[in-house]
Amino acid sequence: MAVLAHNRKATFDFEILEKFEAGIELQGHEVKSVRNGRAKLEGAHVVVRGGEAYLVGASIAPYQPKNVDKGYEAERPRRLLLSRKELNKLMGFEATKGLTLIALSLYNKGRYIKLELASVRGKKQYDKREDIKKRETDREMGRVMKERNY
Repeated sequence: MAVLAHNRKATFDFEILEKFEAGIELQGHEVKSVRNGRAKLEGAHVVVRGGEAYLVGASIAPYQPKNVDKGYEAERPRRLLLSRKELNKLMGFEATKGLTLIALSLYNKGRYIKLELASVRGKKQYDKREDIKKRETDREMGRVMKERNY
């Protein structure tokens, strides 16, 4: 299971409540592009409309830029493949005030490309400061331990 694209700011900006796995509907050249690492998930979120879920804001660059259709949009909404039960659960999360559905990563699972998404709540500024402080103290402890050869 190789991670093809990762939303690095997601864990810093949001508190993750629950994770889901979904298939994603891509065109053939988009699959090749994702496997080459040309997908970006920064700012991508999931919207549930009309009984279907869509990935909005993700960018997949064309595989061969000079050999792509004229009307190709890199940031078009892409349909997610979920069961009815999962869709109902996502609709409940989306309806709840203060919760958002965001994309965490794209990865291979066998021959398929899957999207890991999560229901999240935004962090406050003081929560982010606490995370930075904890990360810096852990780094400092690691340096001290390395100096003392532990």
